[in-house]
Amino acid sequence: MTREVAARRFRLPSPAIATVLGISVVVLAAVYVALASLVHQLTIVNIGPTFATILIYAAVGVVVARHQPGNPVGWILLISGLLITVGIDAGYYAVLAYSLGHHGLPLAQVAVVLEPLWVPAVALFPLVILFFPDGRLMSRRWRWVLWAYAGLFACVMTTVFGQTIAAVADHDVRLDSFGDVQSTNHPPGWAVAVLVPILVIWLSFVARQVLSWRQATGERRQQLKWLACGAAIALATFGLSQSLSTRAVGQVLWIGLVALPVSIGVGILKYRLYEIDRIISRTLAYAIVTGALVGVYAGVVLLATRVLPFHTPVAVAGATLLAAALFNPLRHRVQRAVDRRFNRAWYDADKIVAAFAGRLQDAIDLDAVRDDLATVVHNTLEPAQVLVWISQRG
Repeated sequence: MTREVAARRFRLPSPAIATVLGISVVVLAAVYVALASLVHQLTIVNIGPTFATILIYAAVGVVVARHQPGNPVGWILLISGLLITVGIDAGYYAVLAYSLGHHGLPLAQVAVVLEPLWVPAVALFPLVILFFPDGRLMSRRWRWVLWAYAGLFACVMTTVFGQTIAAVADHDVRLDSFGDVQSTNHPPGWAVAVLVPILVIWLSFVARQVLSWRQATGERRQQLKWLACGAAIALATFGLSQSLSTRAVGQVLWIGLVALPVSIGVGILKYRLYEIDRIISRTLAYAIVTGALVGVYAGVVLLATRVLPFHTPVAVAGATLLAAALFNPLRHRVQRAVDRRFNRAWYDADKIVAAFAGRLQDAIDLDAVRDDLATVVHNTLEPAQVLVWISQRG
């Protein structure tokens, strides 16, 4: 079976289905807002980041699925967003029926059972890492890994959905504010044990991409850089949101999770692909400069107030002026150092152009300047061909 034939196995009948699924996510997201209002959970901090994250994941899924219907990554993003939205809506609907006294609502029991749909969504999403960027597997061994992964998550879903079904069957439905069933029974030991091999398989997906990056060159390497950059931002914001004691700030930081689908979409569609090095260098430079200036600011304030006899307003004003004065010199130095390490192509091009500008000041031979200009353009931009037009005057 060729790779093209294998990729067609993931193809849905028409890219128009992606649009229908995307519209369904938007409608369900609107229902989510309405239900959140009915269960008294409608606040910007509570639903804003989740609402935006779901829509962006679904939007990237629609774009990728329409442009590359044979690539399973777009469909995985789209279906994951759809499952999560259905689960959230079902949870709030169940809260409305069971916790807020609206016992006459139809399909309330179905809503309780559907609330854990986030479990298959969680199971699907790591496959995005495995199939990135073209949706093809490197060898048949990964098919066995996928079968094992499906079996392990089937065990998890059996346990989770079994608890909700048992709660409905026993007429003992107790929910938290989001619609999760509160069960007093501990999960069986085997259900907990399967989480370890699931984590190992997730790590194997990441290891596959790391090994692929080490062997990749050119365009494929840039695609994997986009994936790594988006994953790093998403993991950093997720970890920071979980470590903060302020729930409101933690919820807002969830919006950083959209970096992963956006980077995946850029990498697959190859839109402005080669700007990733510039983005990385600018992000690192400003992070270093910000950390250094914060340290200088705090150090000056502490030195002036604890050691020297200055009042706090004077110390704050002096620290602010010093940080402002240091910003541009420090930024230029840090940017050059970061570009030298992480954005070498731009750094070398900048040096070539600067050297050409220096030579141009003393040049008197027009033919030599033309040849030098063509060489500089070729070395920095690498165009297919270079044409120099010289206006004839007089």
